[in-house]
Amino acid sequence: MHSGFVSIVGRANTGKSTLLDCILQKKVAITSSKPNTTRNIIQGIYNEDDCQIVFVDSPGISSPKNKLGKILNKESLSLLNDVDAIILVVDGSTALGPGDKYMINALNNSDVPVILAINKIDKISKENILFKINEYKDLYSFSEIVPISAKTNDNIERLIEVIKKYLTDNIKYFEDDLYTTNSINFMISEYVREKLLEVCEQEIPHKITCSTVYYKEKKDIIECGVNIIVDRDSIKKIIIGKKGTRLKEVGIAARKEIEELLGKKVYLELRVKTIKNWLDKDKYLDNLGFKNNE
Repeated sequence: MHSGFVSIVGRANTGKSTLLDCILQKKVAITSSKPNTTRNIIQGIYNEDDCQIVFVDSPGISSPKNKLGKILNKESLSLLNDVDAIILVVDGSTALGPGDKYMINALNNSDVPVILAINKIDKISKENILFKINEYKDLYSFSEIVPISAKTNDNIERLIEVIKKYLTDNIKYFEDDLYTTNSINFMISEYVREKLLEVCEQEIPHKITCSTVYYKEKKDIIECGVNIIVDRDSIKKIIIGKKGTRLKEVGIAARKEIEELLGKKVYLELRVKTIKNWLDKDKYLDNLGFKNNE
């Protein structure tokens, strides 16, 4: 039995959450084409007969525009230590950017082996894959470089085999049937937020967070309520939509996935609340699970 902890890091929108879900073959982290989808540190547990890998998915590194952004960057950078290996995920289909270089520079402060996962190779040619490997190889002494596509599952098995080489423990941390340490309440609120990401304009999702306020399991149904928090009334109106149509659409889509998660019929109540400047107020950030430990 080999086991250990592995951090998944990278700049925003490189496909870190898609990679985690692909490895686990379970939906643990929500995904979106919009950047900064992941806001919390998420643990996913991969099991084989001879190994257990605990993956830690982090918020994407980006230029912070508020206190929440600073907290998320701090959380991501904290995952560069006390793990067996780091997977740096980069987007092979885009040019090497300041965010990638910032992450690589941050790795200089860590003694942990770093595996570079060049993601989204389904979008580029073989020649460009080789170009990307050489480009990144000159910037940092990576322990391994593995081109992958989390979307098409290309080379994921190879990545897992590479990770196994760096596991340092020989104990089982979690039972085989557990694939995440996320709470049910957290996953419910995240499923709602994912559906909001799908229907909202580019800039609006960053002003939204979700919090499960009640969860009641009854004989034939589970009743749960989620508050959708926004920072101004104009966004609240957009989310609700004309005669409540958009909020209803979000509720139907989220309820379907929550029912698949829980294996039971679900009644989902959604409420939209305005808390002005919640992204910069410690009181609300703490209540919503974004701890500022400065």
